[in-house]
Amino acid sequence: MKKLLLSLVAVSAFTIAAQAQTEKGKIIIGGNVAFDTKKSDAAGAKSNTNFQIVPSVGYFVSDNIAVGTGVGYGYSKTNGTLTELGNKNTSFVVNPFGRYYANLSESFKFFGQLSVPMAFGKDKAVDADGHTGAKTGTTTEIGVALSPGFAFYPTKKIGIEFALNGLNYNTLRKEDMNGDKVKGAGYDEFSFGANFFSPKLGVQFHF
Repeated sequence: MKKLLLSLVAVSAFTIAAQAQTEKGKIIIGGNVAFDTKKSDAAGAKSNTNFQIVPSVGYFVSDNIAVGTGVGYGYSKTNGTLTELGNKNTSFVVNPFGRYYANLSESFKFFGQLSVPMAFGKDKAVDADGHTGAKTGTTTEIGVALSPGFAFYPTKKIGIEFALNGLNYNTLRKEDMNGDKVKGAGYDEFSFGANFFSPKLGVQFHF
């Protein structure tokens, strides 16, 4: 009987420790930052750049279930050539999400996240010298993403996350200065798959 009681106490302590970061009433603060730059090997070519930063906050409405949103900024610039103008886009980014955690051990959790990323931006023309000109239109980008991932907790308040690409749908629409849709400039994209060799790394703080 004594051994049974000790076993029950040990299991209960493990369960409480494993759920400490994701129990009802907890808050998570984190976000993501992405940056890439690419430059052609052509003489005099300038770098094309993409950058996005989206801080986020979430609240556990029940044990292991959190809802929240990210709000941030996106930037992309494609330089023009002697025959064709490039494009600069700056956008306001909103990313509401819901997340479910499942305990794997005291320090590891599996999670699945459903998010609806949205970006509302404006385009400006860019010449061959990289100079930005007048506004040429607006962009609206809306997506739905279902992504799996794993979280490692070196402490009770810090989670290091490895998120994988899962099921994604994304649509982009562009409008000119008159508010008319620019045909051929937008797209609808659907993708599915998890690349284990290219995860997204992030950090969440739990309070």
